[in-house]
Amino acid sequence: MGLIKCPRCELNYIREEEGYCKICKREMKGEGQREEIEMCTVCNEHPALPGKDVCLFCLKEMNEESSREEEENGVRVDEAALSIDPVSGMDEIIPEMDEDIPEREYNEIENDLSLEEMGEDEDEDDDDEEDED
Repeated sequence: MGLIKCPRCELNYIREEEGYCKICKREMKGEGQREEIEMCTVCNEHPALPGKDVCLFCLKEMNEESSREEEENGVRVDEAALSIDPVSGMDEIIPEMDEDIPEREYNEIENDLSLEEMGEDEDEDDDDEEDED
């Protein structure tokens, strides 16, 4: 009484005495695939919305609760979003280079990591392989 793979789909394991797996049997009968209904993780009473883990009722309640908290704190979402300073240039994003690396050594590292040099190395490797054939 061992397990073997289903002879039709070769994905699911079945007992040796069974002919096909449950999924293949369902497909052969013409039944559609059953979709598992996910329940809300908050209340476990209603089905969750597609792509979410909460139901419509809990989602509305959560939104109302967060808006109440914002009103109590005196902060509105629009004002909070506007208070963020935008990045004015790439200089603010790129970190300063650490001065511990000597300039000569830094240039060697930069050359070793150069995309152009890597492309040239690949071209040379391709040429070497062609010459061997």
